[in-house]
Amino acid sequence: MQNAFHTAEAYKRQQIMTASPEMLILMLYNGAVKFINEGIKHIEEKDCIKSNKALIRAQNIMIELMSSLKMEYDISKQLYPLYNYIYRILIEGNMKNDKEKLEEAKGLILQFRDTWGQAMKKAQQEKSDA
Repeated sequence: MQNAFHTAEAYKRQQIMTASPEMLILMLYNGAVKFINEGIKHIEEKDCIKSNKALIRAQNIMIELMSSLKMEYDISKQLYPLYNYIYRILIEGNMKNDKEKLEEAKGLILQFRDTWGQAMKKAQQEKSDA
């Protein structure tokens, strides 16, 4: 069992190390959704310690997304306050065990993820057409 865990962890590390910057952003969005879902599940189970740990991981992903923005681009200037808003409602949802706030954050992240995925597909299509 232990060996399978280490193999899975090594595979996950390799995936991250070889991913394109675009894929890393997608992975961050997916990770944030995963940890929000875990946090909500643990809130429902009345396990505040586990929910806090999961939601802090989602908050850290939002910090990573904010810090990865290149502020010389207009889109980054538009994304930063939106990411910051998500970060703040994650904190509030975590502090108050407010599933509604967490669902709001998750919904916004899912919109970003889906839009990002569509942009990646379009860019790949344009690249292969060229």
